[in-house]
Amino acid sequence: MKALRYYGARDIRHESMDDPTPQSDRDAIVKVDACSICGSDLHIYHGHGFSEDIGFCVGHEAVGEVVEVGRGVHRLKVGQKVMIPAAVGCGACRSCLAGVVNTCENNGSGCYGLSAKLQGSQAEAVRVPAADANAVAIPEGVSTEQALMMTDALATAWFGARQADIRPGSSVGIIGLGPIGLMAAESAFVMGAHVVYAIDPVPERRAIAESLGAIALHPDEASARIKEDTHGRRLDCVVEVVGSDATVDMALRLVRVRGTVSVIGVQQSRRFPFPLERAFAGGLTFRVGTCSVPEELPALFPLVASGRLRPERYISHRLPLSQGAEAYRMFEAREAGALKMVLVPD
Repeated sequence: MKALRYYGARDIRHESMDDPTPQSDRDAIVKVDACSICGSDLHIYHGHGFSEDIGFCVGHEAVGEVVEVGRGVHRLKVGQKVMIPAAVGCGACRSCLAGVVNTCENNGSGCYGLSAKLQGSQAEAVRVPAADANAVAIPEGVSTEQALMMTDALATAWFGARQADIRPGSSVGIIGLGPIGLMAAESAFVMGAHVVYAIDPVPERRAIAESLGAIALHPDEASARIKEDTHGRRLDCVVEVVGSDATVDMALRLVRVRGTVSVIGVQQSRRFPFPLERAFAGGLTFRVGTCSVPEELPALFPLVASGRLRPERYISHRLPLSQGAEAYRMFEAREAGALKMVLVPD
């Protein structure tokens, strides 16, 4: 089959590799209909990988059709259309059965496309381990592209907003307006936010946030504007979607006394000088972590099917898989309004 394979910093190649084969009777093989590039894939693209492997297939967002199931698979059938959430678990422990695969009690947690251990999904086909738990049937009323956005991006955005304690009437800040940040802004409104401040240096992304009803600000003006608008009280909730020291610090400075900061940006430094004394004095709630997609899907399916959330609107490009290297280049450069890059096997 053809796949996008990692060979080093900014070296993604569309090449042949072995077709995936079952490694357990609980596995399924899924023919990929569409996959997409996540912002976290850029960490691998920049050479800051999670392993020393090279030549492995990248990517962790995909939807497709089941073409093979092991005899231990009971919920899925050949021909079924499924979404493949970014991370996997053993599918049998209490945590996995509750949808929280990142706390798998059998050490079965993993993510596609980080190493050769679990090959990625930017390919013509992918092996899904413990498939009854790690592949999800696409429900009626949800399109292929909507399902693709829910395999990681929308679920993470919703998780980040939920972790920020957004309630009806809340004032909210979103720092970073890539696809996940924009989806977090949309999620905040669905959760009842009274006002959303959307912060990013890219004018085109701020314009999209404004179209959602947010007040879009450049980072240089955000602090003064929010201080003025709130009469110095600052914001109830802040969602940080970048992962840099500067943006985490900004989040902590924008939140009010007894407010909540939710950090879902992939961390870019090993040590952050957390202002513990200030947080203690302000009674802040600070949450940081990654999303377990299956945990968020029960809430998201009806919101997407009813049109209250429209994740497909953030797809900016649809390209053949063979142009994957160019898609990565454009996405990194934010070229031509690049937001969500969807790739379809040729």
